[in-house]
Amino acid sequence: MNIVCLDLEGVLVPEIWIAFAKASGIPELKRTTRDEPDYNKLMAWRLGILKEHHLGLKEIQETIALIDPLPGAKEFLDELRSLTQVIIISDTFTQFASPLMEKLGWPTIFCNSLEVADDGEITGFRMRIEDSKYTTVKALQSIGYDTIASGDSYNDLKMIEAGKAGFLFRTTEKIKADYPHLPAFEEYQDLLQAIKQAL
Repeated sequence: MNIVCLDLEGVLVPEIWIAFAKASGIPELKRTTRDEPDYNKLMAWRLGILKEHHLGLKEIQETIALIDPLPGAKEFLDELRSLTQVIIISDTFTQFASPLMEKLGWPTIFCNSLEVADDGEITGFRMRIEDSKYTTVKALQSIGYDTIASGDSYNDLKMIEAGKAGFLFRTTEKIKADYPHLPAFEEYQDLLQAIKQAL
């Protein structure tokens, strides 16, 4: 029994925080898990910047409404889902992900949630579980699934390495250099082919 676990941002859709950094004119918000491996530290830093600039959920959701999946992502996902079970495991938040899931044909996603005040200020965040990508993969394995995973960032590496097969997709040169044993792909067709061979 196989199940494919995919990262969301950078793999199927553009990075939400990078899009919002451009829309808001705040370049510091371009920092992602490709740059900062500690997600809690990254999010606390982001929330501090939002507070400083009096920006909240509404402004981020307005940017997300304009984001489309990466070219070819939906077709890749559709074909993959015709072959096997697929779960998107992301460190993003339900309040960010829903419009993107609609554009991707409502795949299953496991993610986290934001704590939002009545005035729309994002006051905190609740992670579904500690080290959620790796923990989820191990849980799937414990109920009889062989996992195949793909992602692009530091927070995907344990998930990728834990399964029967794992692939980097559109990652950084540094991650490729640091993890030379992981096959790295740039095109959906190549990733699809590698997953098919692993199934």
